[in-house]
Amino acid sequence: MMGWYGNGAWGWGGWLVMALMMVAFWGLVVWGLAAIFRGTTRSDGRSADGRTRDPLEILDERFARGEIDAEEYRARQDVLRTAVR
Repeated sequence: MMGWYGNGAWGWGGWLVMALMMVAFWGLVVWGLAAIFRGTTRSDGRSADGRTRDPLEILDERFARGEIDAEEYRARQDVLRTAVR
């Protein structure tokens, strides 16, 4: 009689398949969590609730991330403020 823990047909291949499936499962879990918590803004600049983001707010974020320097920040800020008026 062949038991559950006996020499099955899979051998080491079965363990390898199970290990790969476990890695794939946890990879999907991490990917799903990252997709949920990635952010609430869409690529078109609107937030998840449909509100359009303020250009000055976007400029502030770019400056805070270091994408632009202080001189460029002030120049763009002046342009945006005069355009709003």
